[in-house]
Amino acid sequence: MGTVGLAPGLSRKLKKVLESRTDSPEVVASLNTLSTFYTENTPQARRNLRSTIEKRSLQINLDFLRASQAAQLALDRVEDEVNSLADCCDRIAKALSSCSASTGDIINTTERFKQELEVTNQKQEIVSCFLRDYQLSPQEINALRDEELNENFFKALSHVQEIHANCKILLRTHHQRAGLELMDMMAMYQEGAYERLCRWVQAECRKLGDMDNPEVSELLKTAVRCLKERPVLFKYCAEEVANMRHNALFRRFISALTRGGPGGMPRPIEVHAHDPLRYVGDMLGWLHQALASERELVLALLDPDASIDTGSTTNRFSKNVDNDSGKIEADLTFVLDRIFEGVCRPFKVRVEQVLQSQPSLIISYKLSNTLEFYCYTIADLLGRETALCNTLWALKDAAQKTFFEILKSRGEKLLRYPPLVAVDLSPPPAVREGVSVLLEIIETYNSMMVPASGKKPAFDPVISALLDPIIQMCERAAEAHKSKGAGHSSRRSRKSSDSGQLSKSAVDAILSNNNSATFSQNSESPAKIFLINCLCAIQQPLLGREVAADYAKKLGMMIDNHVHVLVEKEVDTILTRCGLSMKMHHFHNSLNKDTTVGAPLAELEDTTPASLSDCLKAFFGFILGSESSLPEFEQMQVPKLRADACIQVARSLADAYELIYNSIMDPKNSYPDPKSLARHPPDQIRTILGI
Repeated sequence: MGTVGLAPGLSRKLKKVLESRTDSPEVVASLNTLSTFYTENTPQARRNLRSTIEKRSLQINLDFLRASQAAQLALDRVEDEVNSLADCCDRIAKALSSCSASTGDIINTTERFKQELEVTNQKQEIVSCFLRDYQLSPQEINALRDEELNENFFKALSHVQEIHANCKILLRTHHQRAGLELMDMMAMYQEGAYERLCRWVQAECRKLGDMDNPEVSELLKTAVRCLKERPVLFKYCAEEVANMRHNALFRRFISALTRGGPGGMPRPIEVHAHDPLRYVGDMLGWLHQALASERELVLALLDPDASIDTGSTTNRFSKNVDNDSGKIEADLTFVLDRIFEGVCRPFKVRVEQVLQSQPSLIISYKLSNTLEFYCYTIADLLGRETALCNTLWALKDAAQKTFFEILKSRGEKLLRYPPLVAVDLSPPPAVREGVSVLLEIIETYNSMMVPASGKKPAFDPVISALLDPIIQMCERAAEAHKSKGAGHSSRRSRKSSDSGQLSKSAVDAILSNNNSATFSQNSESPAKIFLINCLCAIQQPLLGREVAADYAKKLGMMIDNHVHVLVEKEVDTILTRCGLSMKMHHFHNSLNKDTTVGAPLAELEDTTPASLSDCLKAFFGFILGSESSLPEFEQMQVPKLRADACIQVARSLADAYELIYNSIMDPKNSYPDPKSLARHPPDQIRTILGI
């Protein structure tokens, strides 16, 4: 059967219906809305569906119009009001446009006044700065002239100084007249303020004189800093301080001497006047302590910045002060010198009384050392060229003079009455006493206080002043003993020559003159031994003492010299007793290569074999005898020196014999039988002598 074709329009509609989706949200919502008024599905209803929908739409629009009727009325009223406002604005614009012409002059005048106001404000600020930098306020003028001195006074004075400095800058500009006038005005304020400040400081300084240990207020320190700008006024105040403290210190010193401290403690210094060392030491200690406290007080016044830093005002003034340490030290020395000038005389009188009371040697030496220590110590605090230091140096010289005068008197007494030499040639008691005193003085010297700026005094003058007279005394005693011994020896020799007989042999004659003449009979040997004993008694305690090392060395050289002389005298005495002393120069000449060739010794009268044989027999008798005739120096009290002296004598005798032996054995001297003449070689003699 054939297919019936559809009309194109219907086909499109049908296709559109078939292609539409019924499950979309829009379709579902439309159908839900349609279901609210499409209740019956009848042909009539389907035919009227379109008109029904259109009626429904019309009804909705009518409902909307009824609902928006109030809003439309409100909008109409708003529109009317807006139109009224627009009319008012137009009228205002017309009024403003009409007034702008009349107010233009006022606006221009206002702008001009505004600019003038800015210029006036700038001028006012400039005037305010000028007044601040170049003028004083009424409060500051009142503080400088009328008010009691306080911090405001120093602030005002600082402002015056600033203005004065600013005026110097102003003088460099074309405002020189104003600068000069302002400087004159500030100078007047400044001078008046400084005079007032000076009177106030002097009054405060007078109050310091009424107290023993015053405290310096910060206000007074600031005032003194300010016064340093005026050296003349500052000097007046420094003199006032010096005068007040001068009187106060004098009263305190006299009170310390006579009344002591409060309630009697500490006790008065003069209670110990019987003890010179403590008496003078207490006075010096009191002066040193007072100097430390017075120096602290004066330094706090004259140079407060050196010890403490204060507030801002002080710092402002300290910047203006020239911190010249030399000037400050000079002012400090001047004031302290004036303060301690009053105590010099009572102190000096009392120390001189102590020195005139004839203290002992040790006390006077300790006083001299104590005074010298305080001379340096106080000079470090006070200065060298001051009254107190000059007084201390004068008293130190006086104490030293007293010490050396005692030593001089002691030495003169020893020299005036030299002691007799003891039988055993021991040192006299004066030697031991002098050495004991010297040792005590050395202990004092080693323990003395030494100041930081000084050094220990030279000790050699003390040793010389004490020991030189003792040594001279010993020398005089030895000379007296030697003279006395020489007299006894001459008398003994005369007696011996009167009773002697010529029947003895030559050797017996030589020995007979010496058989009883032992070492003690030599007139010089005992004196030398006595001197050696005295010098050793002085030297031995000084060994190991550093301060006496040079003098001990000097004593050692003197002892060695005396021992050497003693040995030479003893050897010469022995050779003289043997008859060889006068012949020794012939032996020296014979062995001297520089001597021209002369006659042989055997042909000379002094050195003939016969005379030489007798002398050598006597020599061998001294050395080889049963009882040794050689000196043993038993009275020499130092064993080492005694042994050394004996060895030196033996060595000198051995050397002399060796010289004689060599001369005899020398063929040029023409001795016929030299070995029988010199029977013992030098080595045997040395062995016999124990060297």
